[in-house]
Amino acid sequence: MNDHDRAARFWDEQFRKYSAAAVTARVNPRLSEIAGPLTPGTALDLGCGAGGDARWLADRGWHVTAVDISASAVRSLRQEAEHSGRSVTALCIDLAEDLPAGTFDLVSAQYLHTPFPLDRVRMLRRAARSVNPAGRLAVVDHGSTAPWSWYQDANLRHPTPAEVAEELALDPEEWWIERADSPERRATGPDGSTATVVDHVLVLRRTGQEARR
Repeated sequence: MNDHDRAARFWDEQFRKYSAAAVTARVNPRLSEIAGPLTPGTALDLGCGAGGDARWLADRGWHVTAVDISASAVRSLRQEAEHSGRSVTALCIDLAEDLPAGTFDLVSAQYLHTPFPLDRVRMLRRAARSVNPAGRLAVVDHGSTAPWSWYQDANLRHPTPAEVAEELALDPEEWWIERADSPERRATGPDGSTATVVDHVLVLRRTGQEARR
């Protein structure tokens, strides 16, 4: 079994494991902070999982392209979007290999971590090229490990937003950092347990006609 097949099977199992919670999946709180004040447009949701972010964006007028390696998650989101009439296009894509075509006003990568090979910097740089002028690339990472996380490593170090921005090395004449911080929040896991976690939030905005007004 190759890396793609192993990753697809792993994330299918994760989706099925928490399928009951997935039905009522809510928006990631940092995305709601970032996108809530924005004028709706086109959005790309990288690693959409159960689809809470995609549904939330669509309910606020965004036209969403949502991608994930889990065929089960994508199929569930696609069926739900067809039933509800939400403007969500769900695609099964391995982000280690490809990205969907098109350009977007918002590209969102929420907790895009995986135990399988993924050149995340390369992938995010490619995703940045699909951001429209005056659009945003929002990268939200774990800054701590929740007790319910699939990956438990006491020695794991989470790169800061500034370090992620440095790794991406986007042209400063074309991009600037709109937000870079590490806030705490009280989170609830799929099993209902709670814990205080840290998020690493990075929002990069592309220059454009309206961007500096």
